[in-house]
Amino acid sequence: MTDSANQHRSHVVEHVRCAVITVSDTRTEETDIGGARIVAQLEAAGHHVVQREIIPDQPEIMRKLLLNLSERADVEALLMTGGTGITSRDQTYETVSSLLTKPLPGYGELFRMLSYQQVGSAAMLSRAIGGMMADTVLLTMPGSPRAVDLAMEEVILPELGHLVSEARR
Repeated sequence: MTDSANQHRSHVVEHVRCAVITVSDTRTEETDIGGARIVAQLEAAGHHVVQREIIPDQPEIMRKLLLNLSERADVEALLMTGGTGITSRDQTYETVSSLLTKPLPGYGELFRMLSYQQVGSAAMLSRAIGGMMADTVLLTMPGSPRAVDLAMEEVILPELGHLVSEARR
């Protein structure tokens, strides 16, 4: 990393306050492995989970929850798992993209590039998306535990504090 990149990162937020949302018509807290992994990884990295929700893949419910969470002062980042595929029930991409005020196309592109190394061309089936809802970071990822681990370990955790710091400027 260059000196200017290191200097830029020297002012990142260390402890991000997050909400974790699982989008699923079938998962419960006991069966939500992906959501549990997000919570565990956030906490292990020193971040705070202020709310965890499991909601059905219904745009009106998703939209209302995202808008409410983005207005809370104690939520700096929204991390979502599930609903990013192409089945008729998958509505996360459409719902989230309609709410983003500043899309971050590089997030989904980077996730799919890394995913390609694991699953080959099936990576194109993911419609992971990220961006800003006003000053709140919003990142989605597929529902599979392996995809959650990839997104969290390789993309989200290395940049979460940086994203929040930039959003505050």
